[in-house]
Amino acid sequence: MNVALIGFTLWLFSASVLGFASPASSSTHDYYKGKTIRFIVAFSPGGTFDAYTRVLARHFGKHVPGNPAIVVENMTGAGGFIQANFMFQRAKPDGLTIGNNQGSFILQQILGARGIEFDSRKLAYIGVPTEFHPVCALTKVSGITSMDRWFAAKEPVKLGGIGPGTGPSDIARTVKAALPNLPIRVIDGYKGAADVRLAADGGELAGFCAAWEGIKLLWRKIDFAKTDEAKQILKYAVQDVAILQYLYFLPPATNREVVRTLRKSFLDTLKDPEFLAEMNKANLAVTPVGGEVIDGIVAGLFKLDAQMVAKLKSVLVP
Repeated sequence: MNVALIGFTLWLFSASVLGFASPASSSTHDYYKGKTIRFIVAFSPGGTFDAYTRVLARHFGKHVPGNPAIVVENMTGAGGFIQANFMFQRAKPDGLTIGNNQGSFILQQILGARGIEFDSRKLAYIGVPTEFHPVCALTKVSGITSMDRWFAAKEPVKLGGIGPGTGPSDIARTVKAALPNLPIRVIDGYKGAADVRLAADGGELAGFCAAWEGIKLLWRKIDFAKTDEAKQILKYAVQDVAILQYLYFLPPATNREVVRTLRKSFLDTLKDPEFLAEMNKANLAVTPVGGEVIDGIVAGLFKLDAQMVAKLKSVLVP
């Protein structure tokens, strides 16, 4: 698809208390020796989440004390809620099950989305391998090759979406809310990003907003969001969630020492030269964010005042 890439510079960078019944007297080396860690991905094989996790899994075990075996499973459905509910309700807090999901499920909880049977504040966050870089990709046929042309469009520009709680829909709606003079119409109902791209190729859509992984963009540092409210909408609905996009986490009540161990193992893996070489070959970016930073972002989201929550809900839950 011939596209024009329009990036939104979203800045304001953000900088568990848990316990389980693993043998407190045993070292983590003894505990993990001979065991298997499961990564459970909330989305189907072949996508970006699955790709990150499978490369990570091939190197993670050698950085965990005791060198456990690593397996990857996929648990799809309900935009990631099925996996998140499983991790909260049914996964054992034994340090042997690690979830991978998009961080937008945290904001969806705050907004009161249906189908949520978890409390994001009680999960133990390990980290993310890379920050999500939201861009809007528009076909050249659409005629939108710059922000000036987009602002001047006579008709709303059709951007494809999957549904509330997913990147393509939420990013497009957030940009529309933050930049009310930018003509946008979000078309939900597509099964996935691949379907959205096919629709754009066929002229059904002008494009879509999502992560444009693998492409290094020289984003112009222009801030189109002029009001404080617009900047806050972009911060909470796009930028903070973008940092949390490829999120790895543990069930509630996981032992603090195990959380610390796995956080270190995660970051050590992301510095492993063999891991980095494989990621480079797969054209997957690595810009790690540690669990402590994620704790701060999550805490900040849960401190949003009722007025901002209502505004975000009106934007993200049409």
